[in-house]
Amino acid sequence: MRPLIYSINVTLDGCVHHNAIPSEPALQEATLRATHLHATQTISRVDALLFGRVTYGMMEGAWRLATRTSKPPEWTEPFARTIDAMPKYVVSSTLGQVDWNAELISGNLEAAVTALKQQPGKGLLTGGVQLPLALAELGLIDEYEFVVQPRLAGHGPTLFAGLSRYVELKPIDRKDLTSGAIVLRYEPRR
Repeated sequence: MRPLIYSINVTLDGCVHHNAIPSEPALQEATLRATHLHATQTISRVDALLFGRVTYGMMEGAWRLATRTSKPPEWTEPFARTIDAMPKYVVSSTLGQVDWNAELISGNLEAAVTALKQQPGKGLLTGGVQLPLALAELGLIDEYEFVVQPRLAGHGPTLFAGLSRYVELKPIDRKDLTSGAIVLRYEPRR
């Protein structure tokens, strides 16, 4: 069975808003470079992406090569090429259709994700806020990866707000990024 990996950038105080990164230009570029390099490495561990509607829309707007309206920094190209080519599954009850190498998933989330995990392959990667909360509630996440940014946000959406029960985790890896961020990887204790 292929594992489902959840990866998210998070500030030290738990904010997971995608703009909660250092705003000082020199710090921002160093953080983004290190984060994109690490994200490219994480994506290379899987063969498909699992997004909710909001995350899918944000990622498509930023990384779909065919519809780009601006050119991001050249150092983002490996990430852009990787995510653009990757097959995607989009969980939504409101979207009528998706494209960008994507398939729409609706209906029973547990059954649909369990079926995806049972398909042959390296793994599935998810991110975002709402979908991972639902997946954690169902016990479907096999690895949690937190890219902890050295910043306090003091606002914004937080990790797993509203989770109905504890999820006990055991550490499996730690990596320091050149930006000062720390990557912490965990598996659920089952």
